[in-house]
Amino acid sequence: MVGKKKSEVQPLRADLPIYPIGVAAKLLDVHPRTLRIYETEGLVRPNHQGARRLYSPNDIKWIFCLRSMIHDQGISIPGIKRLLGFAPCWEIAGCPPEVHETCEAAVDWAAPRHLRNAGEEIAEKKRQPAACGKKGCGQKKNAARN
Repeated sequence: MVGKKKSEVQPLRADLPIYPIGVAAKLLDVHPRTLRIYETEGLVRPNHQGARRLYSPNDIKWIFCLRSMIHDQGISIPGIKRLLGFAPCWEIAGCPPEVHETCEAAVDWAAPRHLRNAGEEIAEKKRQPAACGKKGCGQKKNAARN
């Protein structure tokens, strides 16, 4: 009889949601309600399996960093949300490159910025709606009278 090979134990992926809200709250030393508030504010996106919230190790790292920005740097939740629209988390938190380059929990919601010269025709055309459907769309009303 051929015996089955024992499979090697693989380390868990950092993005695998495994912690229920109660365990995540204990790991972070917060009340579960705090985690629900962060979710409601859009700062954390746990995985939902039915009515259960499951947090990954990356979520735990991000929340730890988030709490540091709130309590150590004194940034409000609305302030963090606003700042994340302009800069990645490592710039807001002041993480050194050796930390943020290897961090799997990094959050970067910043919108890409495109520079253009004022009056540049190509950039102006891209800025206008692609398909308008109306004749003369995007043109000034007074231009038609002249």
